[in-house]
Amino acid sequence: MITALARLFRLRLALLNGVAALGGAMLFPLPVDSRLLWMVFIGVTLLAAGGSAINQALEHELDRVMIRTRLRPVAQGRMKPVQAALLGLAIVLAGVALLGVAGGSRPALAGALGIFWYLAVYTPLKRRTPYALAAGAVCGALPPVIGWGCAGGSLPDYRIMLLAGLLYLWQIPHFWLFQRRYAADYRAAGFPLLAAATREGALPGLFGLWIAALVSATMLLPAFGLIAHGTAIWYALVPLPLIAMTLLRSEKPLFSYLNLFPLLVTLAIIAHKQLA
Repeated sequence: MITALARLFRLRLALLNGVAALGGAMLFPLPVDSRLLWMVFIGVTLLAAGGSAINQALEHELDRVMIRTRLRPVAQGRMKPVQAALLGLAIVLAGVALLGVAGGSRPALAGALGIFWYLAVYTPLKRRTPYALAAGAVCGALPPVIGWGCAGGSLPDYRIMLLAGLLYLWQIPHFWLFQRRYAADYRAAGFPLLAAATREGALPGLFGLWIAALVSATMLLPAFGLIAHGTAIWYALVPLPLIAMTLLRSEKPLFSYLNLFPLLVTLAIIAHKQLA
């Protein structure tokens, strides 16, 4: 049962969203209460977990076709779609309520809008066009904005926009590699694929340009003083593997490193907060 729930809520991805929200809260220049940080982390993690459950209720027939997703509980028939949807909705509402307590109506509304965008815009759109990620990546950029708002930050503010923009850029090459890895699954389910995902051999030049944009955006944080000088030297090492692995065309290590990328950026922000 625990394994089934972990798959239903996609816990690793949900926790990564919580970590990104924590990074947004820690980016706020004034001291932030530790209790509020926990509320932000748990609230956004709940949102992501609940959204995953509802998504699986909506896409269980497609999940059943793909090797990567066929062991999910709704696809396996271990849980009915309506059960997953109701459980997911309850968890989403709990996350929204917790964010409302932590930061008021604006972060809670941002979280609710993020879930709506993911389920009502991105989920149906990805069945129609391979460029749906351009819309879906907005959801992945929202967690730090929610954390920033809970900590007391206002929008628009260049500091949180830099961090949110960085996570938006990160999602594109990450999903690009993900789609190349599971191209057969996507074809079987009828999802439209990016041309680069169906092409054998080296990654296209556009991928390298996107990695260059991601590296440049990463270095904007210390350039604008969002990473302390003492931390900036070590932080500058974070994007170097992206460059090396792209030049060496090492797709598997690059994909693994991109999985860790938001965590590394968040750790740098936390270190900056401790040194400030």
